[in-house]
Amino acid sequence: MLSLPEGYRAVVIGASGAIGQALLQQMQHDPRCAAVIGVSRQCSPGLDLLSEASIAACAQALAGQGPFHLVVDATGALTVHGRGPEKRLDELDATHLLDALQLNAVGPGLLLKHLAPLLASGQRVIWGKLSARVGSIEDNHKGGWYGYRAAKAALNMLLQTAAIELARRRPLAVVAALQPGTVQSTLSQPFVGNDALRPEESAQRLLAVLDALQPTGRAQFVDHQGQSIPW
Repeated sequence: MLSLPEGYRAVVIGASGAIGQALLQQMQHDPRCAAVIGVSRQCSPGLDLLSEASIAACAQALAGQGPFHLVVDATGALTVHGRGPEKRLDELDATHLLDALQLNAVGPGLLLKHLAPLLASGQRVIWGKLSARVGSIEDNHKGGWYGYRAAKAALNMLLQTAAIELARRRPLAVVAALQPGTVQSTLSQPFVGNDALRPEESAQRLLAVLDALQPTGRAQFVDHQGQSIPW
């Protein structure tokens, strides 16, 4: 991460997942990174996206180890409580829709609320959040996947709104919604083929993309190759 200050400090949220682990390892091998902290349900205190108290406790535990220059939120769930994405309208279920929103939008929004204040001031800082191309309203050509699409679209709006506010106090901040590509992981395993990206390759690409983004006062929706995705 050449665009960040020498000795930058980072946090990877969702560090137990395939992409999160790969991102953590990439930063651990970056000689310019002074410290990178992995946060997940398995850490102490464990992070539970369904509990704001848990998110607040996690932020409190991190506060003494900052300020941070890079936060990458790699959380997300395509299958919730054993149920995959809906393909048709008649499969919609209120509880499943709310669970998808809670995990993919509400929880990450609360992470921004509690962790964004830990970002360094007066320096370049980056908040990267794994999103999905299916969260693009304009790019939706196939339909289906109602809850996941809606949750990612809601997530993108939360990121955009937070980016505008964040830029008022940290004008050098970059906020990005990231499409990591089709990656070999537990999350995507039922839906992808053998040509999916390895997590390590996706992580390398995502960090390179974040490194190249410039602060605009807005969130940026980009894929793992640095190409813009319509909101």
